[in-house]
Amino acid sequence: MEKQASLGMGVETTDVEADTAANSPATWRDFVNLAKPGILFSNAITAFGGFWVASGWHIQWDKLIYMLLGTVLVMASGCVLNNYLDRDMDKKMTRTKKRATAVGTIAPQTVLWYGIVLGVIGLSVLWFLTNPLTALLGLLGLFIYVWIYTAWFKRSSVWSTFVGSFSGAMPTLLGYCAVQGQIDAAGLILYGIMFLWQPPHFWALGIRRMEEYRAAGFPLLPVVKGTYITKMAMIRYIVLLVPVSLLLYWLGFVGPLYFFAATLMGLYWAFLSLKGFKAEDEVQWAKKMFIYSINYLTLLYIIMVISTTPLP
Repeated sequence: MEKQASLGMGVETTDVEADTAANSPATWRDFVNLAKPGILFSNAITAFGGFWVASGWHIQWDKLIYMLLGTVLVMASGCVLNNYLDRDMDKKMTRTKKRATAVGTIAPQTVLWYGIVLGVIGLSVLWFLTNPLTALLGLLGLFIYVWIYTAWFKRSSVWSTFVGSFSGAMPTLLGYCAVQGQIDAAGLILYGIMFLWQPPHFWALGIRRMEEYRAAGFPLLPVVKGTYITKMAMIRYIVLLVPVSLLLYWLGFVGPLYFFAATLMGLYWAFLSLKGFKAEDEVQWAKKMFIYSINYLTLLYIIMVISTTPLP
């Protein structure tokens, strides 16, 4: 569900390689890669963090496993269906042209049913083994990601990244609601953190791969509006992210360690973002921004878990 770009960078394939791949039988690795395991792992961390904060160290381990299983399956469904819908565009990008859907290793009909089955199983796990609210939020996130973001905005509007963030922020809220069974202040803060993190993360990749997105016909913000406007948009999100992330501390959900770490990491990300306006090599700067955004999110959630305030 998470909207983030895959961390693996593809390499260009020749027509001969593409024909060979298309005629080769699909392997289990092809099906695994369709689900974008890098995205599943990073978003599972945020779901785990949401669950932990909601639990306050009183962990129901069976429910944690069910939540992670259901959430990962729903996210995998979204990623597979994203590949199904984007297969024509993926052929035009170096980063994606070796995907099984782009090459033709797996038939589109098979990919479609694969995605649907994953979604049904994942939502069923969330409904019966966590609670109905978590399942409904998972369904909402899946719908936004597949139909609103992938099928509509991604191909037609510079607002696609903003729209996709609504679904991309959902995993951490699923983890939280699996425990609490309701959406309260802490759940909204966690959702806000993920919502604000995604645009600068993805636009960094967009700047780095701008010509590929242009060739594929995706109206990404840097493609349509240029890098200066994109950098301005990135800094706005990052600057807003810093105080929103600190709300968890001010409302007593985490301890001082999180406060200092979130402040320093957020301010450094803002500093790194500002350096982009004077960067001589925008591609290298965007690469640093992209890598830092991943490290920022991973460390933020690890420290969030460590410093979660225990419930009585």
